[in-house]
Order: sequence, then C-alpha cells, then structure tokens
Amino acid sequence: MATKEIDQIIKENHCETKMGLPCVLEAFTSIFETGSISNKCCSELVGLGKVRHSALVKRTLENPLFEDLTPATIIEKSIQTWNNCLALIDSPSPSA
Repeated sequence: MATKEIDQIIKENHCETKMGLPCVLEAFTSIFETGSISNKCCSELVGLGKVRHSALVKRTLENPLFEDLTPATIIEKSIQTWNNCLALIDSPSPSA
C-alpha cells in the first residue's frame, strides 16, 4: 500500500492529533502489514486508548482499500499489538 493512502486514512481518523505521525505509521504497519512497534510508540498507542484504537482499526477495515484483507486476521493482529503494548507499558522498567 502506498504511503499516500496510509496518510489519507490516518488524517481521516484524526490520529495525528492523539499520536505522533511516526508512531501512527508504526502501529498501522504492525497491524495492517508486517512490522513491529517501538516502546515509545507503544506508550503513545496505550495513551490513545483502547476504544479509539479499536474504532480506528474498524474504520480502516471499512475502507475499500482494505477489502482484500481478512477482517478476523486484522482484528487478531490489532488485539495482539494492543496487548503487547499494554504488557510492555505495565511491566516495571529494569533498574539501570
């Protein structure tokens, strides 16, 4: 998928006002494509909130650009990304 198309979806959902654009792209890639999300972006994703995160994924799936994706797979990846980030944020940092 072209970056221009991803940017359009992100702007339509006003994600850039709740998360920095680099982190939105990381989260998007980890859910809709293949990639990982950094600790920093996990913090921003958790800060976005589960309801907004889920709504964004659902709205993105409604976009005709994603009609070839299997919604169950995307939802599973979305939940996995959310849970991984939540566990990362909730776990205590190791002492330096």
